[in-house]
Amino acid sequence: MNEHLLLPIPSGLEPAILALNNAHASELSWLDADNLAALVRGAFYARRIGEIDAFLLAFDEGVAYDSPNYLWFRQRYPRFVYVDRVVVARAMRGRGYARLLYAGLFNQARRAGHEIVVCEVNQDPPNLASDALHASLGFAEIGRAAIRHGTKTVRYLLRRISPAQ
Repeated sequence: MNEHLLLPIPSGLEPAILALNNAHASELSWLDADNLAALVRGAFYARRIGEIDAFLLAFDEGVAYDSPNYLWFRQRYPRFVYVDRVVVARAMRGRGYARLLYAGLFNQARRAGHEIVVCEVNQDPPNLASDALHASLGFAEIGRAAIRHGTKTVRYLLRRISPAQ
């Protein structure tokens, strides 16, 4: 694995991260600069590839986060890593960046003693690329919910990871 490509997210790059996030707000959710800074600070895992070709933010069960999707998992699992957002710039897709970010996350979660990684994927409006990626990584659906006053439906996914040896 090319873990050396996985870089931290310094505060100086947060404006570029914010722009990439908000360019994909329909798949993720809109953020402002303060929210993004708080998310990066509280993240269990916050990595990027390149200057800002792709990034992933994930949290463990101990963070104070009011996302309805995060809270759905927190109500059901005592210990987990939640992928809040993963995005690859359109021009950089097809290079395996999302898989690389996930591989790094799985390794860090394993080292920290976690056994499950969870996330949600839009069902309505659909996000077919994300569905395909998560299925290929071994995620399985464990629930669904309508959020944002019924304007969006998500599928909740879980992937088990083997503990560190």
